[in-house]
Amino acid sequence: MDSFGFFESQKALEAASVTVLATDQPAGTVFPAHTHSSGQLIYAISGVMIVRSASGSWIVPTGRAVWVPGGVRHEIEIASDVQMRTVYAAPDARDALPDSCRVILVSALLRELIVTAVGIRPAAGYSERERRVLELTLDEICMAAPLLLHVPMPRHPALVELCAELIAQPSLDATLQGWAGRANMNPRTFARAFQRETGMTHGSWCRHTRVLLSLPQLATGASVLDVALEHGYDSPSAFTAMFRKVLGVAPSEYFK
Repeated sequence: MDSFGFFESQKALEAASVTVLATDQPAGTVFPAHTHSSGQLIYAISGVMIVRSASGSWIVPTGRAVWVPGGVRHEIEIASDVQMRTVYAAPDARDALPDSCRVILVSALLRELIVTAVGIRPAAGYSERERRVLELTLDEICMAAPLLLHVPMPRHPALVELCAELIAQPSLDATLQGWAGRANMNPRTFARAFQRETGMTHGSWCRHTRVLLSLPQLATGASVLDVALEHGYDSPSAFTAMFRKVLGVAPSEYFK
């Protein structure tokens, strides 16, 4: 389905309180910045997506989903072939739905609910079973814990430029002193400004971002050695240690 057809399908489905759209998207597809009146849970049954908004980027690998509240302008990049399932929830569907973007781990129960709900089409009235499936889907979204798959972006123009460069080319050298000089700040002032705007130290942000940006390549089967070198690490062991620190498991275990 091309971008035009995808957006037309979304408009039709958003009229319902809760509904699910199933699409398969090839690597390289980009859905330009847009908004929805409904909140949406964008779920990758397989593959990796990157969802971007003004406040940052969210990496969405296999088995995870990103929640985007209604009214939030965002774009979607398909980093590897993706089986996408999108849950739309009307603004008044549930008060406890998250009010900010976040990535969640899709539990086995939520996965089966989403797969089942694909077959439930908006209608004048749902069966009792269909209504329970949709209500339980909302329950699971509301209680899902967020994952640390967010790359926060600063607002200061000089900091945005530096962060965008690293995101585009993760192997670039990124020292605090070097970035501070390019931003025309002394290192201490730069460090305070960076942490204030991103909630992370400069070093933590760079390490965290490089690990998250490695996920699309790892999902396609790239070797840890190649990925490590392309993301600014001198060795696979150094990359693996940082990957484990950020995401809790080694790269070889993450997509299992």
